[in-house]
Amino acid sequence: MLLHCVFLNFSERYGRAERLEVLRAIAALVPLIDGLEAVEFGVNIDVEGKSPDHEEGFVARFRDRAALAAYAEHPEHRALGARLVEMCEGGADGIVVYDLELA
Repeated sequence: MLLHCVFLNFSERYGRAERLEVLRAIAALVPLIDGLEAVEFGVNIDVEGKSPDHEEGFVARFRDRAALAAYAEHPEHRALGARLVEMCEGGADGIVVYDLELA
């Protein structure tokens, strides 16, 4: 199993409604992509004070690397990814991604 962890530094130009719209659209990909098992998103409460620039994020759970690769190439994911880049401070630099392979 893989966890695709995405942390977002949204521009202040985008309000909560616009942010939720794109995050919900990413979650809506679950039934469309084989092996994409779940997407959860939320607000970063930053308990340790180590990530103040990344106010929100999401975690996607994949069956395996092939499913993550299919997600990466899926046209709806690509469109949503482009939208996230547009919405984040510094474009792609405002997005941090970790792909964790779980035992």
